[in-house]
Amino acid sequence: MTTNTLEHTADVTPPPRAARPNPAKDFLVLSRRVKAAGLMRRRPGWYLARAVVLACAFAGAIALLLTLGQSPWQLAVAGLFGVLLTQAAFFGHDAAHQQVFDSAPRNEWLSRILANLVVGLSHGWWARKHGKHHANPNTVGKDSDIATGALVFDPQDAPARTGVIGWITRRQGWLFFPMLTLEGLNLHVSAVRMLAEDRDLSYRRIEALMLTIRLVGLPVLVIATLGPWLGLAFLAVQVMVFGVYMGASFAPNHKGMPLLAERDTIDFLRRQVLTSRNIGGGRPIFWAMGGLNHQIEHHLFPRMPSVNLRLVQPMVREYCAEKNIPYTEAGLMESYGIVIRYLNRVGLGEADPFECPLTSRYRPF
Repeated sequence: MTTNTLEHTADVTPPPRAARPNPAKDFLVLSRRVKAAGLMRRRPGWYLARAVVLACAFAGAIALLLTLGQSPWQLAVAGLFGVLLTQAAFFGHDAAHQQVFDSAPRNEWLSRILANLVVGLSHGWWARKHGKHHANPNTVGKDSDIATGALVFDPQDAPARTGVIGWITRRQGWLFFPMLTLEGLNLHVSAVRMLAEDRDLSYRRIEALMLTIRLVGLPVLVIATLGPWLGLAFLAVQVMVFGVYMGASFAPNHKGMPLLAERDTIDFLRRQVLTSRNIGGGRPIFWAMGGLNHQIEHHLFPRMPSVNLRLVQPMVREYCAEKNIPYTEAGLMESYGIVIRYLNRVGLGEADPFECPLTSRYRPF
């Protein structure tokens, strides 16, 4: 009896232990699936076509500027310039993320030329700032995109704002879009200040030369063509449209999503997904936002050609559902409403301006 019992026991194979969840490896699994689907490959034909269309559009806008004369319609041309400059910024953004060429230096130079010579920004300044944002999106103390400035994004900073600044802060949601009319000017000034102050910036002299050509050349051309008053009005409209378009394209992607504390430790996949918001709307929104409406996918795969982001979206959404990670998407107008309400609540200094149930899980307060 004892012998049979021992033999029977020896034949029983213990069940395998369930693998412990390993969040750090979750992104690796998704990344392998995406690469296997071929979605990380370069799309040179698409970028060439995009460059040709953008160049032709700029040529047409310049032709209108030079041929319409001193007509009020020139203000519409100014608006067109603002739109095209923002589209050029989107193109430069893709190049800075190494999406266009296989060669890193070629991507860098394309982005540098587009930023400084076309758009009027410093590539070095933007790349440094944007790199920190991608590494730590919506992280207090690390993401300069949410650093307190004209707007307050951390409710803990709001009570210290008094006087006129405090009045603005308490209404900053409602004032957000009017304030964006100054964002284009702010971007130009920030670029000039960075090149003047940061002597360690790579290719500083080349950037300074290109930026000078852009920021001096366009106003001289416009005023020489249209005269001082219409020329100044043209430049004002162009800068305002550029600022509003830029701000309206970037703000919906993260503003109003959970903030993370500097000491928070979250794996890469969840950090990028939980702090990002996609904007629905199909191809029109894709073209209008330069592909940045797929912000979750862009943050997970920043080197993926932007045209592929809509193709990888179903895969990412399915994987997030598999891992029980909330995946946020909203319509464009809905997202603006979220941003305005969020900014207003932060401006009033509310300790917790978030209604997402996951905020308490990923915020230490």
